[in-house]
Amino acid sequence: MASKFSSSFSSKHFILYLFILYLCLFILILSSFIPTKPSNLVITSRHQQVFKNEIKNVDWFVAISKLFKIKGRKIKVGLVNVDDHIHSQLHGLEDHVETVSVGFERVSKDRKWEDYFPEWIDEDKKWGSPKCPEIPIPKLEGYKDIDVVLAKVPCDKEGIRDVFRLQVNLVVANLVVGEGWMKPDAHRKVYVVFIGSCGPMVEIFKCDDLLMHRGDYWVYMPDIGRLKQKVLMPVGSCQLAPGYAETGREIWKKFMYNSSSWTPYIKRRLAYVTILHSSEAYVCGAIALAQSIRQTNSTKDLVLLADHSITPSSIQGLTAAGWKIKQIERIRSAFARKGSYNEWNYSKLRLWQLTEYDKVIFIDADLLVLKNIDRFFIHPQLSAVSNNKMLFNSGLMVVEPSNCMFEYLMRKTFKIKPYNGGDQGFLNEIFTWWHRLPWRLNALKMFNMPSKEGNNEMAKDLYAIHYLGKKPWTCYRDYDCNWEANGRSVFASDSTHRRWWKVYDKMPEELKSYCGLTKKMDAELKERRDRASKTNLSDGHWKIEVKDPRQHHLNI
Repeated sequence: MASKFSSSFSSKHFILYLFILYLCLFILILSSFIPTKPSNLVITSRHQQVFKNEIKNVDWFVAISKLFKIKGRKIKVGLVNVDDHIHSQLHGLEDHVETVSVGFERVSKDRKWEDYFPEWIDEDKKWGSPKCPEIPIPKLEGYKDIDVVLAKVPCDKEGIRDVFRLQVNLVVANLVVGEGWMKPDAHRKVYVVFIGSCGPMVEIFKCDDLLMHRGDYWVYMPDIGRLKQKVLMPVGSCQLAPGYAETGREIWKKFMYNSSSWTPYIKRRLAYVTILHSSEAYVCGAIALAQSIRQTNSTKDLVLLADHSITPSSIQGLTAAGWKIKQIERIRSAFARKGSYNEWNYSKLRLWQLTEYDKVIFIDADLLVLKNIDRFFIHPQLSAVSNNKMLFNSGLMVVEPSNCMFEYLMRKTFKIKPYNGGDQGFLNEIFTWWHRLPWRLNALKMFNMPSKEGNNEMAKDLYAIHYLGKKPWTCYRDYDCNWEANGRSVFASDSTHRRWWKVYDKMPEELKSYCGLTKKMDAELKERRDRASKTNLSDGHWKIEVKDPRQHHLNI
């Protein structure tokens, strides 16, 4: 990252910076009318490194010439959360800049992040529709035709989960999109200048839209289409992210289709992704996952990230199951204990390198998809199911690949210590502003009050089940071996266990061989059954006769 400068520049530096920004825009206006090759300018286009010496995208000229149709017109700058010091600095540019202060009611200081990101909401609306607390946004009709939004980002002691910081970012995003909820001007370009050591929220303003970064200054040219979807989202996980966010049915959507940078949903490159690293323990699970997705009639690409631990034989089976294999180098968590289960879980960050896709849904290899979930591709990054407290579960999430985001994440891996040492804790510190998907999309196989009768049942009408505890392929198919595992009865459910085996039964025979038992696994299952018999466990599963044919064809 760029080295930090002082949080407050001198008046001369600030005026000079804004004047350079104005000069760049003015030169571009003039260039759009001259039929010669572009001159060298200190500016960058989308997806390019900071301060390229040559403009290669003619869309810049088209966009700017449309933006400044009247020769000599002043740049209209909207000011958000700026102080008198910045106002006085801008006064020196009054011949070139017209400023308008954006007034808004500050969100109550009593509001906490937990108010907007509760652990649980009434998704089924048994007691009414969930509603988020308000975050005041100014009436937009008073701020038309703004060319640049300049905002000072709060960098207070509250840190990344600061409600006022969220409010400022949302105010800026709404100003950029404008008041045209049904007919936004998708062609109009609006620049955003953020001032502050902590920078804007990466969850709202993507690094792909960053034009330049100097010290405490960030300059963006946001993609209005993408930002439009963001401002349509609830202000937190206090409500479900709406399905209308990008269905293609909205009146305003046809205007997005004409934007040079906006790709309609029906043309998006989409994929389901999972990952295998460090061992082959989940090869069978990944095969079952692919088969379950295909059994729901989804035709989206299936991509599997695999490290060197996955053997050629397993790669062959995974490919036959439907996965497109991409070899990766795994990534270690700097804060995980050596040899721990989550030591290499940061390998999941490789998702952001899949830039051949516009959007992916990541699914852990111990999930099973029960019905088609293609429609959830409409949701923006980062959308997921709630886990606990104000956090999301990273076992299933909507991600938008981006090389610059991957680089940003990698830089943060050495600075942010996650609560659990793994990817879930880390990602929750990056994407603090996330969008809630229905819990049925990642239904955890867990029972807080397990049944004494041994008949734990999961809810009906689920999209996908997340198999916690002992995995189905590591048990006999006759019943869920979590009943007999010490302290794991909270993960036990025979009906959910049988649901996994229904997918297995529909697999081609050549794929079933990847889900066999080893001699070691069989011995452990028999030992647990014997222990349950001696202690006379009340659920009585140890009495069930084992008929699983795999016990007679054990692997080494």
